[in-house]
Amino acid sequence: MSVEPGYLEHLATNRYFDRTFECDAVKVLPGEYFVTTADILLVTVLGSCVTACIRDRDKGLGGMNHFMLPDASEGGMLSSSARYGAYAMEVLLNHLLKLGARRSSLEAKVFGGGQVLASLTQTQVGEKNAQFVLDYLRTERIPVVAQDLLDIYPRKVYFFPVNGRVMMKKLVRVKNDTLIEREREYQARLRRDNVQGDVELFG
Repeated sequence: MSVEPGYLEHLATNRYFDRTFECDAVKVLPGEYFVTTADILLVTVLGSCVTACIRDRDKGLGGMNHFMLPDASEGGMLSSSARYGAYAMEVLLNHLLKLGARRSSLEAKVFGGGQVLASLTQTQVGEKNAQFVLDYLRTERIPVVAQDLLDIYPRKVYFFPVNGRVMMKKLVRVKNDTLIEREREYQARLRRDNVQGDVELFG
């Protein structure tokens, strides 16, 4: 799959065979995304982060991202914090369009934004992530056909881009230390790194 050089570092590389669904799958970790034209499964586990599962409903190609806004001062869609979310969405959308998706045929399903990390609850990071993804998709005129946002539980999301099917499991009784540690590391990385270049919102 041809990838723009600047996007390569964000492309998920964790491929495996999912024995539950008996198919090839890709695990999307915090800060990553993946797009595909193949009949494979995309999987992610969310705490305070959000994922946008976007597909071309006519062509059956789609992708998933997994991102969090860094903790920053209040601001609008183009605040310094929102730039990270805009970049995460831009990377996913640009790659889908490059694969042949049509903007008029895109639809989205969004999940996450749970109050999972105690350190992030006071700053309402989950709520800001959830609101951001809904605002962004409304601005881009991409309809949200399904959503499960906020609450206090982690979620595991399974997305089949070819037919648009999504299965979501709330991890109510699971103490997911790995998830919490991943999100803490991702949060620290966001504080440390800067998004390079300007973010352009699609008109």
